[in-house]
Amino acid sequence: MHRLQRGLGQLADHYETLSQAQLISLLRKKDAEKKLGLVWERDEIEADAAIDANFVACAVDPALSDGTGPWRNLVIEGDNFDALRWLRMAYAKRVKCIYIDPPYNTGEKDWVYNDHYIDKNDRYRHSTWLEFLYRRLTLARDLLTNDGVILVSINDENRAKLELLMDEALPGMRIGSFTWRTRVGGMDAKGAFLSDNHEHILAYGMPGFRFGGTEKTFDLYKYWDEKKRDWYRTGGDLTKAHTMVQRANTYYPLHDPTEDIWYPCNPDSVWRYASKFGPKAKIKTRYIEDFIADGYIYFPTDQRVEVWNTREELDAAIEAKDVPGSGNAPFLRPDLPDLDFWVGKKVGFGTPSLKRYKQELKTPTQPLSSWITPNFEKDTIPDPDGNDIIAGTNIEAAKTIKEIFGEKAFNYAKPVSLIRELVRQSTSEDDLILDFFAGSATTAQAVMEVNAADQGGRRFIMVSSSEATASEPDKNLCRDVTAERIRRLNAVDTGKFAELSAEFAYLRTREIDFDALNAELDPAEAWTALEAMHGLPLTVYDVKRGWNEHGREDITLILADRTDEELLARLQDLAAARANAFVYSWTPGQLKTALGPVDFEIRPVRETLVKRFQQ
Repeated sequence: MHRLQRGLGQLADHYETLSQAQLISLLRKKDAEKKLGLVWERDEIEADAAIDANFVACAVDPALSDGTGPWRNLVIEGDNFDALRWLRMAYAKRVKCIYIDPPYNTGEKDWVYNDHYIDKNDRYRHSTWLEFLYRRLTLARDLLTNDGVILVSINDENRAKLELLMDEALPGMRIGSFTWRTRVGGMDAKGAFLSDNHEHILAYGMPGFRFGGTEKTFDLYKYWDEKKRDWYRTGGDLTKAHTMVQRANTYYPLHDPTEDIWYPCNPDSVWRYASKFGPKAKIKTRYIEDFIADGYIYFPTDQRVEVWNTREELDAAIEAKDVPGSGNAPFLRPDLPDLDFWVGKKVGFGTPSLKRYKQELKTPTQPLSSWITPNFEKDTIPDPDGNDIIAGTNIEAAKTIKEIFGEKAFNYAKPVSLIRELVRQSTSEDDLILDFFAGSATTAQAVMEVNAADQGGRRFIMVSSSEATASEPDKNLCRDVTAERIRRLNAVDTGKFAELSAEFAYLRTREIDFDALNAELDPAEAWTALEAMHGLPLTVYDVKRGWNEHGREDITLILADRTDEELLARLQDLAAARANAFVYSWTPGQLKTALGPVDFEIRPVRETLVKRFQQ
């Protein structure tokens, strides 16, 4: 009773702090939305306000970046909620693949989030964890291209809750899930003598997304059709899972007109196509006689053929079950109608099938399987080059970390082979990949390996916090593990990592009150945002110059911190050349007055960034 009273008191205090406009907004929201499905405790007004509570800025730290700019890849140090807010401003609708391995809410204490998002005051014990992920997933959704995908790893215990949450955050985007074997064997963790040795990867995609699939093997296309001038395979099933009672129009004797051999139909699994001579019915495809005439039906050439000259001979064969059939199920039985039809005819014991021609394949690939085959089982599957992803277990991940760092620098990493194949299946050669729970930067290495294999130009953005705590104030996971792994891979000249290379810019997030933007936003931070917004690789802002320029053949970007004669001359040259120029200034009015009329627009820095940030 006391707990209920205390809870009602806290609720009343909460509503008393809201303005009239906020209360009206909240009531309208609650009236308009009847919540169905997963329900958790959330403060909708606070959640909406958090996204635009302040401005997030980023600037390049050249000392921690790797390689010489311009940089195509990014490592961002900061809270991933802040990083996602900045990325939504700078990279909206430009990320093809997002992979994350978020906290599983299992109670582990190894990192700053404590992997234990449960608030004892919540009526639903997982509300804080769900809200934590919901806010990040809704931001991540805005980053995806129209054919983008987000892949999320989760353990079996929390898979159901996360899937319902993702249905809420990413409505209509669910594709399916993968099952991944995490280890060999395992202990009984919950007393039911069941070893929990697998995890899931949930896949949610935009309307245009498709996995790459796997190239179809053409080994089975070994028969040549001289008339069609094409190779074909046999074995296409001519039956369907309906009985003669359910589909009377497709229960009939099948005739090979070339050899004059007849094939009885399975009463429990009738033919897939109707016959011209059967019961009349509307059909969606052609008649079986049309398929036969056009050479699409394969009739066995090496088979047993029998002729029963009398009804007595046929009845004896049926009683002995010495008739065509499947396993122990004969196709001719005493209870079937019109058995006299089979007397005196050549009856084949083989199985007719549909021909599949190579040139008529709709796609050169076959769909990706949701079952991820562990490396130690790859020799047991029929076709190791088939449509399975083959990946290592946690043991591979731990070995890779030790191989790169010389020690166990990070716990619970995913194997590179797993993420590499997901990246390969989800992206093309010039796509952008994001991981905002980057941890040990496995995703970055996966992107590097795929690029090395196909000479692609994929780019990555890795987001990781420092994970500093009161007890470890100098800890910096992003600097010392996430970025360091990529640095070390870049430095390898020999061995299996020698071909991996990915220069990157190291950025840090910083929150700034909107009211203080004019005074506090550094030109270097504005420059980084503008370069990213215009799809340019990042460079270091030169504070010694009054203005900075970054260009390529199709675009010229200029940030004017101060107006001088050199800047005016450069802008006049761009105007004369009719260049595709984007010019930003803190005081665009003054610059326009000094420059005079030009074809391109001079945009205000602060207003442009704020508008994009609050989109």
